[in-house]
Amino acid sequence: MKYGIWNVPELKTEYVNALVSGGYAPLTAMVLAARGIGSPAQAARLLDCTATLIDPFTMTDMDLAVGRVGLAMARGEKIAVFGDYDVDGITSTCLLTDFLRRHGADCVPYIPGRLEEGYGLNPIAIHQLHRDGVKLIITVDCGITAVAEARLCKELGIDLVITDHHECKEELPEAAAVVDPHRPDGGYPHKTLSGVGVAFKLACALCGSQEEVLAEYADMVCLGTVADVMPLVGENRVFVTRGLESLSNTRRPGIAALMAEAGCDPHNLNASTIGFMLAPRINAAGRMGQIDLALDLFLTDDPQQAAEVARALCDLNRQRQAVESDIYQQAVSMLPQGRIPEAIVLAEESWHQGVVGIVASRMAEEYACPAFLICLDGDHGKASSRSYGGFNLFSALTSLSGLLESYGGHELAAGFTISRGNIPDFRARICALAGEFYTDGTPRTTLDVDCSIPAELLTVKGIDALNALEPCGNGCPKPVLMMEHLTVDRISMVGGGRHMRLRLRQGRHTLNAIYFSANPETASIQPGDLVDVAFVPQVNEFRGERSPQMNVLDIRPACKASCDPESAGYHALRTGKLTPAMAAALVPQREELAFIWRYLAAQPETTLRETPICLCRKIVRWAGAPLSLGKLLTCLDIFADVGLLQVQRLHKYITIRLTPGPGKADLTRSQTMQLLLRRKES
Repeated sequence: MKYGIWNVPELKTEYVNALVSGGYAPLTAMVLAARGIGSPAQAARLLDCTATLIDPFTMTDMDLAVGRVGLAMARGEKIAVFGDYDVDGITSTCLLTDFLRRHGADCVPYIPGRLEEGYGLNPIAIHQLHRDGVKLIITVDCGITAVAEARLCKELGIDLVITDHHECKEELPEAAAVVDPHRPDGGYPHKTLSGVGVAFKLACALCGSQEEVLAEYADMVCLGTVADVMPLVGENRVFVTRGLESLSNTRRPGIAALMAEAGCDPHNLNASTIGFMLAPRINAAGRMGQIDLALDLFLTDDPQQAAEVARALCDLNRQRQAVESDIYQQAVSMLPQGRIPEAIVLAEESWHQGVVGIVASRMAEEYACPAFLICLDGDHGKASSRSYGGFNLFSALTSLSGLLESYGGHELAAGFTISRGNIPDFRARICALAGEFYTDGTPRTTLDVDCSIPAELLTVKGIDALNALEPCGNGCPKPVLMMEHLTVDRISMVGGGRHMRLRLRQGRHTLNAIYFSANPETASIQPGDLVDVAFVPQVNEFRGERSPQMNVLDIRPACKASCDPESAGYHALRTGKLTPAMAAALVPQREELAFIWRYLAAQPETTLRETPICLCRKIVRWAGAPLSLGKLLTCLDIFADVGLLQVQRLHKYITIRLTPGPGKADLTRSQTMQLLLRRKES
């Protein structure tokens, strides 16, 4: 099991019936109903991709921004569009630069070198632009926290217009205009615009026609919105729908060349294509310190140059993958052994600043906790961090700002600079914050499942009907379905042994599934097992034949009895916070101890390695008796106390090695059992 908990909402039959009566296919209706949609009208509002765009002047300071940019254009002043080095920042920069140039402005793009200057507006860039004669800087996808940099601009006589979409701090920079939908004094209803979405709104306000600007730049807005994982609701659905249409018949030679080089079918694009194929290649320019390649990709009109740039970006992406793999292996070797970290905080001299963010994301997912990777340079370090399980990074960094030299970002991803000497204190305090956040002891890895379906509903026609939900992404995810009590008929390895193909059976129905980056050992399955499967439905096309297929997200042992993932009582036991009621609930019955031990003793290997919840479900499936995760962990500690086994917890996994002695163990001598009984009676 990759996910400790599968969240499956209760399906309201009346919602499903109303949606089917309104013309939605049964499978689509079930997914919508699971997401709280109860009527065709409500579904139409949620999925609307043609809604009227909101007036850009609804955004605070937009009128001031238009006034200052318009004045610069009328005076012929030199303007710099200052962006960020990710896809959102690159598309923001190129959109506004191209728009201003087309309208006669003297405009230059500027994206800071990730390795030399770091994120955001900085003194190096400001002084360089001042020497170049720039009179107005417009930030895109950055600037909302640039208080000191704004003062420097003022001292040098450079006016500043800030457009950003990141969260604001208490003090806003002093600028001619500060345009950000997150402004606390703002009334813009759509808070989830990307950086390129805000830049688009500025262009629209300058032009006077949102449709005209969208027709020209929908592809860029789409790329930045999807790559920055913005929720695909409201205006963002319009941007992405129109952008995918534009990308399928793009007039930009750079984008056409990149799609060709990456092997993308321009007539079969979706948000996943952008997220997994195009965005990483564009991002590689900033990560690997060659940001000009990304600017050239969007701004060139020369097909030959476009082809060269596309090849270079794909080469850079392959280099990035190799560097990422090296850093990941090194970081894993630095982890503390024998315990689950509340937060990962690692620092190293040799790490590549442009790549550590990806590694942090991978480690957060792998070890189910926030990850902070710090690239050291002398007495200072630059960090990239990624969240896990709802832990708010921006809020945590704000509370620890006294230890930091600077920081920025949002709740899921953030960066900061820190003095080398403050890293130990930061590690201790961020781990404490994460420990307070994860207080209930339940598994942190959760999978949101829309609904459970019977095998007969998984048809090509039903899967095709799910296209009504497109575009899918953050905020409107691809449907995640589950089937229960499937028998594993056959397992075969494909893709050079990297992926697993399954044949599953439910009654008279046989189903095909693909499970990427998995094998029988990591998935903890074998032929004959009874399992539940969570998956994304897809249509497999092979030699002209279309058939339904499961793209597996997770597999767990099927259970006929209850398997409760709750373990708050066990967490309290381990931390000395056990109440009498918790102790009473944790004291195992004789029969519970017996069937847990019999299961462990019946295994062919004397050493077991599983995620705790997977082991719990396997025991429940084997015994046909209910069991909670907290009770299982308590029983394992009791067995360990009297020498029947050894237990080691390492990150997500639990390793159990049986060490039965020649005589019968007296479980009443267990320290854990005695503590429970004393606490129960107190």
